[in-house]
Amino acid sequence: MRKPARIKAWLSEVDLGQWTREARSADELRCRLSVWLTFLGYAAHQVAYWLQVSKQAVWLWVGQYNRQGPGALERVGRGGRRWAFLSLAQEAQLLGRWEQRAEQGQVLTAKALRPQLRQAAGRDVSMA
Repeated sequence: MRKPARIKAWLSEVDLGQWTREARSADELRCRLSVWLTFLGYAAHQVAYWLQVSKQAVWLWVGQYNRQGPGALERVGRGGRRWAFLSLAQEAQLLGRWEQRAEQGQVLTAKALRPQLRQAAGRDVSMA
């Protein structure tokens, strides 16, 4: 069995406990508890069992904390527009025209709309 990971001294023991208690969500609390319990000397498999997460998640969170400090675990998920070819206003305008056609009973397929989208975006777009 592996030894528990060592926690880098970004925070003192008291500050680490306070940081754990200040979690704003259940997910944030799981991340912080994984660091706190590892600091207390528990192995990743024990921490994973208690928090109902995988051992890999515990190792990931502890590793992020050790490399970048407490701020590494206070990140936001990947949601949102990652590959926007059009601004929100341009997209709304384009969709508005298509919506009017759909309300008139026209069947709109991706294959038929793709050339218009390609022209608006100024680049090739996938059928997806």
